[in-house]
Amino acid sequence: MTQAINSTTLATRRKAFAGLALGALGVVYGDIGTSPLYAVQTTFGEQGIAPTTSNVLGVLSLMFWALAMVVSLKYVVFIMRADNKGEGGIMALTALAQRSARGHVRARWWIMILGLLGASLFYGDGVITPAISVLSAVEGLKVATPALSHWVVPITLVVIIGLFVLQRHGSAKVGAVFGPIMLLWFAAIAVLGVIAIAGQPQVLWAINPWHGFIFFRDNGGHAFLALGGIVLALTGAEALYADMGHFGKNPIRLAWFGYVSPALVLNYFGQGALLLSDPSAVSNPFYLLVPPSLLYPMIALATIATVIASQAVISGAFSMTREAIQLGYSPRMEIVHTSKQTLGQIYLPWVNRALLVLILGTVVGFRSSANLAAAYGIAVTGTMVITTCLALIVARRQWRWSLPTVMFAGAVFLIIDISFFSANAIKIEHGGWFPLVLGLFAFTIMTTWRRGRELVLRELKQSGLALEPFIASVTAHPPLRVPGTAIFLTANANAVPNALLHNLKHNKVLHERNVLMTVETLEVPVAEYGERTEITALGHEFFRLVVRFGFAEDPDIPAALERCEAKGMGFEMMDTTFFISRETVVATDRPGMPLWRDKLFAFLSRNASSATAFFRIPGNRLIELGTQVEI
Repeated sequence: MTQAINSTTLATRRKAFAGLALGALGVVYGDIGTSPLYAVQTTFGEQGIAPTTSNVLGVLSLMFWALAMVVSLKYVVFIMRADNKGEGGIMALTALAQRSARGHVRARWWIMILGLLGASLFYGDGVITPAISVLSAVEGLKVATPALSHWVVPITLVVIIGLFVLQRHGSAKVGAVFGPIMLLWFAAIAVLGVIAIAGQPQVLWAINPWHGFIFFRDNGGHAFLALGGIVLALTGAEALYADMGHFGKNPIRLAWFGYVSPALVLNYFGQGALLLSDPSAVSNPFYLLVPPSLLYPMIALATIATVIASQAVISGAFSMTREAIQLGYSPRMEIVHTSKQTLGQIYLPWVNRALLVLILGTVVGFRSSANLAAAYGIAVTGTMVITTCLALIVARRQWRWSLPTVMFAGAVFLIIDISFFSANAIKIEHGGWFPLVLGLFAFTIMTTWRRGRELVLRELKQSGLALEPFIASVTAHPPLRVPGTAIFLTANANAVPNALLHNLKHNKVLHERNVLMTVETLEVPVAEYGERTEITALGHEFFRLVVRFGFAEDPDIPAALERCEAKGMGFEMMDTTFFISRETVVATDRPGMPLWRDKLFAFLSRNASSATAFFRIPGNRLIELGTQVEI
């Protein structure tokens, strides 16, 4: 009987694991999986590299080893090991690196700046990826029927709008639909590659890295610039890490090594084989690889695949924004959970709308994948450099790697990353400025919010009364006590909350039991059970309660109060009233931030989601008391 139960459990786990791997195929690998649509074409077309045998083998060799070194070795093996209790992405990695530098204030500050820069560039990537992916797929119509060229942009806009409408259903349901489609996509591009390779088997010599060296020797500066096109084969690697919390590292690794990587290599080599036999195919080697009778079905499949490609960065943007909110780098926003089984599968309506507007504007502004190719890459490679630096800090400080090992790994990965970044930096004036502007905007928002919250807390601390003398005073001259429990949310555990002072001043009463609650966000995704709550008796029925959550959790105050009963403090919700001070921020010319940043922070503060919804406090048990804060 026990053996039968164990066999059933094992079969269930295997089925669940296979489902996650299929979902990862649909959500995580859409971006990097559709790179064959434009990577080879851009590499040869933009820099004027002639598709000679030597150059074709050289480009393919560089793409093959870039995939092996950057995606397989760096991201799938090395970076994904730096998971923050299952969560991935630049914000989770930043929190992990900061935890490695406890006690070093300046080091933590630099790590924070690095992490915010990487996160900001990722948002820029999140705007460009859907635009270039869908455009490149729909542009297949130009190959099939040039007369349909003027329909490319309108069709792209309709497809992108449809994608963002689907987001509210969640990445689990989206992945269940997209997974089988991507299974077909990778099989199709692999078959196309194998057929072409069979006609020009000498293309397989590109696996030899020596051809990459010959390419640099023969083409000099043009070869370096070609790295800006070659790096397009790597786009999506950062989203792969960011989406780790949605599916887990092992399903993602299985999908990469078992299916995605072989299909990509076969297709790239197939495009190279086509160029060896027909150099004129450089105009669009992917679609010219397709038999004419299958061109329209392939365009349809590619369009669906590029919609899926966009899903990887969209899901990553949702995860990263939630982490930024919890870590104090972003205003509170509505977070919708789309799966009861998987904590990481979420949907943020505001982020969804903002991305949609920016992506539609990008498509209308650039109008072709060739124009966007110049803008693409700078954000991707910039984030890659920062991710490598943060992961090396974790390897040294947490994994206790020896200094020579860290230096060797850093030299290998950073030489590759910086080479790609430098090749793309040359394209800044030709469109590369666009993701940098988007990144600068996101960076300004996050740093302004962080600094603004620090200034608000400073003002509240300076104007607040010390807690212990206050308790002694109300004990010596007791006001009227009313039945029940009052919970005052405060960020400063050692001062009297403004809400308590206002309640005492205007209502002339105190509750029988008064709890000063502080909510803390830890640098781990999920707080351990033992550290979730901490209760300190202050005397005379005053208590300090510290509630802790991980950055990947949604703060649920009522659920946290239920856990307090095990520590001897029970709460009856119908007999409990929450008091919250809602600060109205007024921008002034006080030292701290420039006036324009003060005004930006005040705007963000006014439009942030209410604490009631964010902390899941019942609206009928809440009293908000306003206070004005000048910064």
